[in-house]
Amino acid sequence: MANFKIRKAVDPHVIMLDVVGSERISPNVVRVTLGGEGLDRFTPIGFDQWFRLFLPRPGQDTLKLPTRTSGLWYAQYLATAKQKRPFVRNYTVRAYRAEPRELDVDFVIHLEPDGTCGPAATFALEAKPGDQVGLLDQGIGYNPRHEHDWTLLVADETGLPAVAGICESLPAETKGVAIVELPSIEDRQEFRVPAGVEINWVPRNGQGGVPGGLALARLRETQLLGGSVYAYLVGESALVTGGRRHLVEELKVPKTNVDFIGYWRHGRAAM
Repeated sequence: MANFKIRKAVDPHVIMLDVVGSERISPNVVRVTLGGEGLDRFTPIGFDQWFRLFLPRPGQDTLKLPTRTSGLWYAQYLATAKQKRPFVRNYTVRAYRAEPRELDVDFVIHLEPDGTCGPAATFALEAKPGDQVGLLDQGIGYNPRHEHDWTLLVADETGLPAVAGICESLPAETKGVAIVELPSIEDRQEFRVPAGVEINWVPRNGQGGVPGGLALARLRETQLLGGSVYAYLVGESALVTGGRRHLVEELKVPKTNVDFIGYWRHGRAAM
């Protein structure tokens, strides 16, 4: 769900990559590092660069990947027998390194009451060197199309890689505010932030409710800076739609100054 046109990938390819390593970097996040010759065809462009990640199903020895890089990849995907069809999830580049040639992906581990988790989290928890995945670059969501005085970023834990990538890519003189909800304060991360951007960590720390609710509440309490704002909201559907409604309807921020992407919907499984 997005209310605007994202910036397309520079030169997208469906590439095969290998797991180089994995590490639980905080209580609720596992970082998987990918590498391989496929990265020769990957063009890093910073900000919240996102991609389709193709993951093997249990017992699947080899990945059957689509060859199309346009929207036709999905038709190819659906034409593949379900038992041979990889899981597909959307993720953001957390870090890219040219030397060594590696790409980091952060997986949020959401456990169900019975202790199980979805295919992507299961993959991250069990990933070992040599495991293969597919990747299709999709471009950048963060896309201001007008002059603005400051930047507002709002996200839940699934949007933390996007916030980190954007902050690391913004000019040093950028002014702004970022609100990031986390399962635990121990899940916060260190990354380059322009001196004029304030990061507000909002931990749930075991509180109930739908993820993103506390970030939305903090947004409603936040005094906007002066001048024109570009707001970018990512994460759970209710957070981004509720945040946009607050900014546009209550604070009268022009619609063209607010972009949002719903990464997921609470209680609804991905494909």
